Amino acid sequence: MSFSSFASLPQVSRTVCTSPIGPVGLVERSGRLARIAIKADPAAFPFEVERTFGSVGRERLEPFDDVRRQLEEYFDGRRLVFRLPLDLEQGTPFQRQVWQALLQIPYGETVSTKDVAQEIGRPSSTKAIEAAIAANPLPIVIPSHRVRSFDAANTEVKTKLLDLESRTRARAASLGTMFDSQTRARFRA
Repeated sequence: MSFSSFASLPQVSRTVCTSPIGPVGLVERSGRLARIAIKADPAAFPFEVERTFGSVGRERLEPFDDVRRQLEEYFDGRRLVFRLPLDLEQGTPFQRQVWQALLQIPYGETVSTKDVAQEIGRPSSTKAIEAAIAANPLPIVIPSHRVRSFDAANTEVKTKLLDLESRTRARAASLGTMFDSQTRARFRA
């Protein structure tokens, strides 16, 4: 690879921030959020970034100001939907299709892998869908925690996130705020 080839590589930035579920590693590539690593080890995170993106990237906070603000709002129960530019290029077309379906799952609700399969028109692809969910590069923002599965990985984190969303929904209900029933019905058979 020549030096001019390096100039054409997308710019990668990274940081590790604190959260109620432990350290969270963030990666942005060319201005879009590309990775969220739950329980990231700050010492090992640059190497994980290099393995995935071909560069350790630069340790920087400023590209993540909006991401960190939205995550804080989510953890405080003040954000139901993330509004961030996402980089999903590391996924296959099938994975991206599954991730897009996950983005449609209403806040605080859970669905099965079978529901996701029905939603994307691939009812016999539950194993492939489970693999795509496991490969989700942006947990929390792409809410894979809202899919019930037999996978025991990150059960503690999933439980914390669902509990947070359940408490937020209960608080909203006590204040008379309703969640959109049309959105909720989308995943109901």
